[in-house]
Amino acid sequence: MAERGKERKPAPGRAAEKASGNGGRGNGARDDFEAYCREVFNPAKVFGKPEALKGFRVLSCTQYILGPSCASYLGELGAEVIKIELPKRGEPMRHTTPYNEPFLYPLSKQIPERGTGLGFFGANFNEYFLSLDFHKPEAKAIMQRLAGKADVMVENYRPGTFDRWGIGYRQLSEINPRLIYAWLGGFGGWGPGRFRASYDILGQAQGGAFGMTGIPQEFGGTPAKHTIWLADYWGGMMVALQILAALRYRDQTGKGTYIEYSQVHGVTRQLEYALPLYGRDGVVRQRWGNWDTQLCVHGIIKCGKSSYPGSKNPQEAEEGYILVSAYTDDDFATLCQATGLRNLAGKYKTHAERVKAEPQVEIYQALEQWAKDKTKEDVARVLDKAGIITQPVWNSKEVSEHPHWRERGAVQWVDDPYYGDVFAQGPAYHLSDTPPRLKWTMRPVGADTEFVLGKLLGMSKQQIKTLEAAEVI
Repeated sequence: MAERGKERKPAPGRAAEKASGNGGRGNGARDDFEAYCREVFNPAKVFGKPEALKGFRVLSCTQYILGPSCASYLGELGAEVIKIELPKRGEPMRHTTPYNEPFLYPLSKQIPERGTGLGFFGANFNEYFLSLDFHKPEAKAIMQRLAGKADVMVENYRPGTFDRWGIGYRQLSEINPRLIYAWLGGFGGWGPGRFRASYDILGQAQGGAFGMTGIPQEFGGTPAKHTIWLADYWGGMMVALQILAALRYRDQTGKGTYIEYSQVHGVTRQLEYALPLYGRDGVVRQRWGNWDTQLCVHGIIKCGKSSYPGSKNPQEAEEGYILVSAYTDDDFATLCQATGLRNLAGKYKTHAERVKAEPQVEIYQALEQWAKDKTKEDVARVLDKAGIITQPVWNSKEVSEHPHWRERGAVQWVDDPYYGDVFAQGPAYHLSDTPPRLKWTMRPVGADTEFVLGKLLGMSKQQIKTLEAAEVI
């Protein structure tokens, strides 16, 4: 389908990227390489290049974040993604927004006084929006016809729901044997937990992440959830990778594939050394806060002053935090010299001595005491001068305003055809010849229903009106 609506092409950044590393701007080879990268990955030239997945059609029968993000990743690479939601109100994520305040209007043409919450934002880029009530026989017939013209279908309803409705893989593969059908959910379609629903927070809780994330009990802490929905976005990316593998298999065999992804198992896949540690030694990995169980010093310390003195904004009143990494023996000695903690350098000369639990407590508490009268920027200046790796902990404002993100298109203003200027995160990666791109952020419920049904199924305006009157669409 031809793309509709105005697209804003990201403008190249104005600020010069700070040179780093040995030699900096004086190193001709490094300068040449940076110039090469700037040219082949130039965000200003993205829209003049082809798209890797152009010509592939994806049906996204998804809700919340796990399923939608998977389809959206494919859309960023040029696939034609059609998001299918219930009529009028759409999927549940449209009705979530921070503290129930900011919305983007309208929700749909039937409910213009309501808006879509920002919780929906970020996982539905570059998609066309069709509304269908899957409970209606006419909607099921439309789904079957659409599946016959699709390359990929993604859904994350409860396992077996679409199969029960007659639009699951078993039925649709009879219509289109080349269809790649990806199901994403909490526990999978088989096994003892298959009937349970799941969300990102449940996946992290049962998958094992929360058990080792947070502040130790000895310091008054508890398990901590990740504020962003990592299990959803990471899981969506994993299934997008599986879909690409299935498309490659289809190229070789002509056959489609049924993909199943468990969110809970996806979290467990990320547990690093926790499982072999338990399996071999019977030891359960514990929470260790903002420090690291394998490296020291390699953690986050609290500073004593806010980066915004005098600000009346309560969001800027908090004291800052900064990552400090100096785990080699030489770097640790340099860190102690720069901070005046020379006694620690003599006491813990080797990493094997420092990495134990009790020494870490002593070292980090001493570093925080040293930083008590400083902002995170003050700490960074001192340690950067000494050659120690540091990184102040940034908030979304600080990330948004940094030239490195702006220049590379990692954050960008999008002139959205429905919502006007919208500030959004761009793709995190670059491809020299077929780069990903952000065309639009999202659309109201069913915004492209007439367009999709007319273009793909040849329906007349009268047929579409009849379906709308019957609340099928």
